[in-house]
Amino acid sequence: MFSTIKWKFIVVYFLLVFIAMVIVGIFIISKLETQQIANITSNMEQRIETILRSSSYLAEDDWLNVQDEIQETVNEWRLGTNETLYVIFGDEVPTIIASTSRSNHRLIGQNALSSKLDPTLILKAYGGDKANDTKRDPNENIRENHVVYPAFTGVGKVKGVIYMVSDLENVTITVNESRRILTNATLIALLITVFLGYLIASSITEPIRDVTKKAEEMAMGNFDQFVEVRSDDEIGQLASMFNHLTLKLKETIQEMDLERSKLDTIFSYMAEGVIAVDTNGEMIHANPIALELMNLKRLELEKYIELDKALPLQIIDIKDIDYNDENTLEGEANFEIDTQVYKVKYAPFKNEKNDIGGLIIVFQDITKEHKLDNIRKEFVANVSHELKTPITTIKSYTETLMDTEIDKEIYMQFLSVINNECDRMARLVKDLLQLSNLDYQKTVWKKEEVSLTKLLKEVLQKLDFAIKDKEHELVLDIEENLPDIVIDKDAIERVIINILSNSIKYTNNKGKIKVSLKSLDDFMCIKVEDNGIGIPEEDKRRIFERFYRVEKGRSRDLGGTGLGLSIAKQIIEAHGGEITLESILEEGTSVEIKLPFKYV
Repeated sequence: MFSTIKWKFIVVYFLLVFIAMVIVGIFIISKLETQQIANITSNMEQRIETILRSSSYLAEDDWLNVQDEIQETVNEWRLGTNETLYVIFGDEVPTIIASTSRSNHRLIGQNALSSKLDPTLILKAYGGDKANDTKRDPNENIRENHVVYPAFTGVGKVKGVIYMVSDLENVTITVNESRRILTNATLIALLITVFLGYLIASSITEPIRDVTKKAEEMAMGNFDQFVEVRSDDEIGQLASMFNHLTLKLKETIQEMDLERSKLDTIFSYMAEGVIAVDTNGEMIHANPIALELMNLKRLELEKYIELDKALPLQIIDIKDIDYNDENTLEGEANFEIDTQVYKVKYAPFKNEKNDIGGLIIVFQDITKEHKLDNIRKEFVANVSHELKTPITTIKSYTETLMDTEIDKEIYMQFLSVINNECDRMARLVKDLLQLSNLDYQKTVWKKEEVSLTKLLKEVLQKLDFAIKDKEHELVLDIEENLPDIVIDKDAIERVIINILSNSIKYTNNKGKIKVSLKSLDDFMCIKVEDNGIGIPEEDKRRIFERFYRVEKGRSRDLGGTGLGLSIAKQIIEAHGGEITLESILEEGTSVEIKLPFKYV
């Protein structure tokens, strides 16, 4: 019962009123009793003062001489039935010499300090002060109010004490009656509080219960729920906000359903296969293209088939993926299934807690592109082989004609042109052949231990004439005591010559070229920097493509074929290294080559 907010409200109101009434009752009863006793004490003091003023015998200094007269005087005073008066005289031994109580006549003549009277009050009165106190009679079990009043001689000395006792039975009756009235009032107030608390709590809890019931209906999917707004207070505002929330939620769900329908349509009719995999390597979604690719049906997907069982992927090791390292969760690669070639791209997706929930894998059929690329490569290889023999023959005849004396000047001009073109075609064929060998991994590398420091200096020596011809400033920064590494010397030499030649050719006269060689972690790093013409931003991503030239006319005039950087990239990657290029137009270019210490 007390688990509901209604009864909690009632209990709280009940306790508040109960505690308030108890505190008020205690305060009132205490003040009433104190006030009653104070009034009785004041009346007793007034009576004692009246007795002292009106009795000539009490005005005497020696009360023992007029003891009988004092007793008669005291008897004549009309005191209440609940009051008793004692006259005490004596300096050294205070003695009771008169009393209004017939039952206490036996106390007359006794020591007042050893009687039932309070000796503390008597001694205080003999000190010159009036005093009073409330005590309980142990014999009769009643409360009494004791008042003592000193009587002075003409010279201001205390000659005796008037001691009055009054029982407080009427005060007790009055206090008890007041306590009973307050108790009844408290009970009535508590009953009213429970009733009003129930009404107030109901007015609060009923709207909350209505909202809760509507929320349960919404949790089960019924969003046509509205709460009646009965007031303008906080409860009414809650109901209004609930209705507003219901409308917004309904609209949001409708929008989500529409977006989900769009996505389902897109996934169903897109040409690429899409698969979603959770962190356990189990498929949780696949579109029709992906299901066809894996020879699965929609019902089989609902069994959470493991991806590596449905599709042997060599590019993604699902079970060994580290989902804490986001850098390893994105990538792409190509692989074949039967005769089809697919490009696979994968990236992580996040769940509602913003944690990685798995991978999205997209399969793109690139079979046609792959076949065309193979055809192009084969064509280049075939053309290169076909052109090699006639070019050699033309070269031989050209050299023979250049040695004759018939119209030598004219023939020399033509033959020189033919010779230059043949050289260019020979270089092109050679480059194409090398690219073909690299593509088909037919290149046989001559691995040997080589000092890159020595190799770099030899290359610079070969290019010294070209550097001086353009008056370039050459800056060398070669780290000392570098170890030898295992590489194909001729291949790496060609790469370095290609990079340096580009820097020399594409740097204006009196430019600056900096060449550095350093060790970096597990790599040897060769870096060539210049302040040449640079490369536009849109061309940098294609700079390593075959036959690609930034400025085709100027590159051709300078003798470029567009294959140098592509060959360099394949040579470096075949050595397990990496080549990168950074460039800013009109500011310069920086090419960095990394070769591993250990080349297998």
